[in-house]
Amino acid sequence: MTATRTPAARPGASCDRKTTYREAMREALREALRTDERVFLMGEDVGRYGGCFGVSLGLLEEFGPERIRDAPLSESAFVGAGIGAALAGMRPVVEIMTVNFSLLALDQILNNAATLLHMSGGQLPVPIVIRMTTGAGRQLAAQHSHSLEGWYAHIPGLRVLAPATLTDARYMLAPALADPDPVLIFEHGSLYNVSGDPPTDAGPVDIDHAAVRRPGRDVSLITYGGSLPKALAAADDLAGCGIDAEVVDLRSLRPLDDAVIGDSVERTHRAVVIDEGWRTGSLAAEISARLTEQHFYDLDAPVERVCSAEVPMPYARRLEEAALPQVGGIVAAARRAVGDPTPTGPGEAEQQPATGRAG
Repeated sequence: MTATRTPAARPGASCDRKTTYREAMREALREALRTDERVFLMGEDVGRYGGCFGVSLGLLEEFGPERIRDAPLSESAFVGAGIGAALAGMRPVVEIMTVNFSLLALDQILNNAATLLHMSGGQLPVPIVIRMTTGAGRQLAAQHSHSLEGWYAHIPGLRVLAPATLTDARYMLAPALADPDPVLIFEHGSLYNVSGDPPTDAGPVDIDHAAVRRPGRDVSLITYGGSLPKALAAADDLAGCGIDAEVVDLRSLRPLDDAVIGDSVERTHRAVVIDEGWRTGSLAAEISARLTEQHFYDLDAPVERVCSAEVPMPYARRLEEAALPQVGGIVAAARRAVGDPTPTGPGEAEQQPATGRAG
């Protein structure tokens, strides 16, 4: 294993009374552990350390080492153990520190978890939940800044979720654990410190459908995960220009909710897809293709895409910011979609499509 374990610094205690995304995830885990004795959490540093990003802090003391299991430094081994436990009737929640390390367990996820139900003729469901941190924007450089959720959304047999709000962070886990299929939950690292006052009576959320986070009539901004706050900020900026943008939060990346996406484009007739993944072969490319296939005559302009630059993620902050989708780029793409030629300001340059050269 060549990668170096250099996660983000562990958060300290906060005096903020509002719930954070991190605390919402922890409360979801606590509820699952209390409700169902088959549920257990397993992964590197989830116990005594409290989780690389502090999500499982305090759970070891509350539930003990049988339910909160620190795993050895082998993703293939502990993901495989989780699959075995799921086959035996347990409801494991397996935490992979960051998405790049999930590649060390890709054989287990792709060739076992995703396929056993099919290959056994429906006899071997694998009800495992695998959580992992994804995304850039925290100066963790090329080793720990990947956005590979689009890769996993390519795989039949998996359900792929991307909670972007406090409510989804709190209430997506219960229906994920109830799903008979393997569920991957991608938590964007930039969201852990986001705080707010989520409703206390929301209950399990719908993991089958996208959500319109802001209604609009001129252009649809379609995104998920860590890019949702940027899309909402871009919608605010566009409103100042007289452009009414609708913001769609995908929430589920596999299966995609074609109905909500299509309904939005039928209303606005223009679409901008924001995806932190690389542009080539991206989730944004899939959504663009589906819109072209299913809503060609509803579109009044080509589908715009705002994606990450096709380079290994830089460490330097300004270079990292330049490589990632930003509010200015989203605003510029939406203006192009509505035919507004107004020059853009600094930081609003168009993100160019990939060329034939890598790096």
